[in-house]
Amino acid sequence: MKFLDQAKIYLKSGDGGDGVTAFRREKYVEFGGPDGGDGGRGGDIVFESVENLNTLIDFRYTQHFKARKGGNGAGSDKTGAGAPPLVIKVPVGTQIFDNDHETMLADLDKPGMRIVLLKGGDGGFGNARYKTSTNRAPRRSDKGWPGEERWVWLRLKLIADAGLVGLPNAGKSTFLKAVSGANPKIADYPFTTLHPQLGVVRLNMSEEFVLADIPGLIEGAHEGTGLGDRFLGHVERCAVLLHLIDGAAGGVVDAWRTIRAELEAYGGGLAEKPEIIVLNKADAMTSRELSSRKSALAKASGAKVMSICAVTGEGVKEVLRALQDVINEAKAERVDQ
Repeated sequence: MKFLDQAKIYLKSGDGGDGVTAFRREKYVEFGGPDGGDGGRGGDIVFESVENLNTLIDFRYTQHFKARKGGNGAGSDKTGAGAPPLVIKVPVGTQIFDNDHETMLADLDKPGMRIVLLKGGDGGFGNARYKTSTNRAPRRSDKGWPGEERWVWLRLKLIADAGLVGLPNAGKSTFLKAVSGANPKIADYPFTTLHPQLGVVRLNMSEEFVLADIPGLIEGAHEGTGLGDRFLGHVERCAVLLHLIDGAAGGVVDAWRTIRAELEAYGGGLAEKPEIIVLNKADAMTSRELSSRKSALAKASGAKVMSICAVTGEGVKEVLRALQDVINEAKAERVDQ
C-alpha cells in the first residue's frame, strides 16, 4: 500500500428535507385542516479515527463526500426521515485543517474518536406548523435548510513513542529492522527511505514502544532541499528523539549540528524534545576513533553519547533501555497531569 500523509477533500452535509402543504380530507371528519409534515434533517459529516489504517491513500481516489438529503414531509403530519450521518474513517493521528492550511478544525489523536465536522441542514416546516386561530388553512410550507460545505486538508501525523532522525545513510532503517518487525528498504545510497516507517520494539513481556523512522534530513531541508522536512511532522508526537549519527563517516559534530539546525528551523517543539545521541557503525571504527568522536560529540552537545553497531547488535539493548526509560517518564507525567 502506498503511503500518503496529506490530502485535500470536499465535504458537504445533507440538505434538510422539504416541508409540505397538505390538508386532511376524510368523509366523516366534519372539519379538515392542514396536516403537512416537516422535512427530515440532512445527514452530518462525521470523522472517526480507527487503528487499522496508517495512510490517507484512499483520499487520493475519492475526494468528494456528500451526505444524503433528509426526507420530505408528507400528509397526515408525517415527518420526513432523517438522513444517516456520513462517517469518514481516518487513521489515528489525522489532523483536519481548513482550506487555508493553518486553521486546525480537529485532531483525532486517539483511537475511536468521533467528531461532527459539518452538521446537516434542518428540515423545513410543513403547513401544519403555521395553523393559528386566525389562519385555519395556511398554505405555507418551507424548503429544507441547506447543509454546510467546505474544502479541508487532512494531514496524518503518525503516533509513535520515539522517533529516529539523522542524515541519510546513518543506518536508521538498519536499526529499525534490527530492533522491530519492520522491513524497511535498505541500500547503500542516500534517501533509501522515501516515507515514514513504523516498528514495534518489545523489550520484555511488559514493555514495548513504537519507533518511527523518517527519511533522512540534509542541510537546507526546511527550505525544501532533498526530501525537505515535511516528514518531521510524524515525530512531533514522540516522547523522545533518537539521533543516529554515522560514526564511521567522520565529521560527527557537524552532522549533529546540521540536524539540530533543521529541527530548530522546523519548529513544532522538536528541538525541545529529549534527545538520545547515538554513534552508529562502531564496528567500522578503531577504539581510539570511537572514543575521540564520542568525546567531541559529548562536548559539543552537552549530553551523554552512546555507541552501537546496528548490524551486529552491539550496544543496541542499552539504547533501547534508555529510550524506554524516557518514554515511561513521559507517560507518568501525562498521568499526573
